[in-house]
Amino acid sequence: MALDDVYTEVLGEHSRNPDHKHHLSCATCALKGHNPSCGDEITLELQVKDGMVKDASFTGVGCAISQASTDIMIELIRGKSIEEARDLARKFIAMIKGEITDDEELEDLDEALALRNVSHMPARVKCAVLAWHTLDDALKKDGNPEK
Repeated sequence: MALDDVYTEVLGEHSRNPDHKHHLSCATCALKGHNPSCGDEITLELQVKDGMVKDASFTGVGCAISQASTDIMIELIRGKSIEEARDLARKFIAMIKGEITDDEELEDLDEALALRNVSHMPARVKCAVLAWHTLDDALKKDGNPEK
């Protein structure tokens, strides 16, 4: 099986059967993200405690790329510190923008690397980064005692 086929399978699985698409009853913060250019809309719910992302989920509607990206992101950030989760968001966004291309630097993005080629599809970039920008904004607020 070719690498592109593996990536397509990863995206398909996460968009058709997202493990983390549900309401999170123990959420300590929730933030809505919206992409007005295509209508993708998610609400990211996080349980943040003691500087750690204990759990996360999402609800909303959108294209396969936005839904898969959100589901993959949640898998990556669960159990991470706020700083680690924000660093993953920074790396992912930089990868999609073509600012980071080094495989070694990107390896901790794991399955999110399946979205790497979105950088060549300008109309889909906002779909891929929606959840990651929403995450970063939510963690900025939650990580700041001044809120």
